[in-house]
Amino acid sequence: MRQAVESFEEGCELHLVGDLNALRSLLREKPATMVMLDLTMPGTSGFSGLVAIRAEFPDTPVIVVSAHEEALTVKKCIELGASGFIPKSSSMAEIHAGMEAVRAGEIWAPEKFDLEEGMDDETSELISRLQSLTPQQTRVLTMLGEGLLNKQIAFELGVSEATVKAHVSAVLLKLNVDSRTQAVIIMNKINSGTQDSKLAGA
Repeated sequence: MRQAVESFEEGCELHLVGDLNALRSLLREKPATMVMLDLTMPGTSGFSGLVAIRAEFPDTPVIVVSAHEEALTVKKCIELGASGFIPKSSSMAEIHAGMEAVRAGEIWAPEKFDLEEGMDDETSELISRLQSLTPQQTRVLTMLGEGLLNKQIAFELGVSEATVKAHVSAVLLKLNVDSRTQAVIIMNKINSGTQDSKLAGA
């Protein structure tokens, strides 16, 4: 994968990171034109890393790189905001094709995946609710999933606790749940069925 990215075009600069927090820090310091994200790099659970990066850096295209090649996994990634999906088994030509398509503003996945294949009704409904959240509300939700208290979330976001409480209330309303725990359960249900190994870069 590293060889494929570095050979994408002359002058292409690749930065490797070891976990989700390192990726966040890197993107804050040095905005990237594209992120290659492993679904289960350290610091993530299922699709939580994708959701977190899309919420905090909504203008940065994210290509998911995964050993999982189920159509429903690909569809979930696209529905949750990924600009592309590249299986780890892809050839260099396929990787380059995906990167080129995403750079051109397209949504890309190998032709072998049927993105029209439907998800179960419950998952579709949960993702639809998640899509109704604003980027800041999504960030709050991911932090709730990490077990952070309102005070800690306020510190991370640089806002007041009152603002965080307002975001939490909005999240619960949009997800149609009554508690923080139920909101986290929704994230866990969406995350179900993904296990992978470790690599992420920006």
